[in-house]
Amino acid sequence: MVAAPESIKNSSPMGFHALTLAVFFGASAAPTPLYRIYQESFAVSPILITVIFAVYAFALLGALLIAGSISDHLGRRPVIFGALILEIIAMALFSIASGPEWLIAARIVQGIATGIAGASLGAALVDIDRARGQIVNSIAPLSGMAIGAIGTSALIQYGPEPLHLVYALLLAAFAVQAVALWLTRETGGTRPGVFGSLKPAISIPQQVKRPLSLVTPINIANWTLGGFYLSLVPSLVASTTGSRAPLTGGAVVAALMLSGAVSVFLRRSRSRRPISPSA
Repeated sequence: MVAAPESIKNSSPMGFHALTLAVFFGASAAPTPLYRIYQESFAVSPILITVIFAVYAFALLGALLIAGSISDHLGRRPVIFGALILEIIAMALFSIASGPEWLIAARIVQGIATGIAGASLGAALVDIDRARGQIVNSIAPLSGMAIGAIGTSALIQYGPEPLHLVYALLLAAFAVQAVALWLTRETGGTRPGVFGSLKPAISIPQQVKRPLSLVTPINIANWTLGGFYLSLVPSLVASTTGSRAPLTGGAVVAALMLSGAVSVFLRRSRSRRPISPSA
């Protein structure tokens, strides 16, 4: 165990960055199995549960639009470190939550942290290895959410302090990663213009506008399905099956995320040509 920091320092940062990305998204799915307990403990309605999830999604989107390219100017490590500190604050807010307003605050901070981390860690992975980095960027978040959902469910079902244990463990994990980050090498560089980069700008190349318009409804439907799973499915499973075992709802959520990760992995070497019905 003593040699661990040295091994991180001497190894490629690919594995560390991939793990950190997965843990961020695992933490984003951690509240999902707890929503039913929050409903009972804080008298939270299903609509308010959806709001608690939605503020995370909007905070993440805002962070991507505003700070998505900030690591190009400040360097990858400082920005990732800042995201880790924000995530530690989010875990602390979850741990002391005593009502829905605390959960909303925690999810907003978590959304900002995950958006910044997703952009900067994704860029760092591509810096290290463009081909492998793109695959890891697709698989790590889905795998992390699957593990986060099933792992939290197991802790709720078999561990003590269901509203606190998972956040304490995640807080410790992020603290370790915040320290270990400085033992990895910087993968990017710095350049001026950091304040200008904070102005949201969306540019779509002419040649991809039509394909993008065709797949956008599918992407919206996919994200809507994911939001439904991550906010309401555990409660829905409990009400429809009669099973109040947290692992049941967590397994249903994890199945969606894990199947997505497997699909990306299996599809990675297929041709980019359109898939026809006869293919």
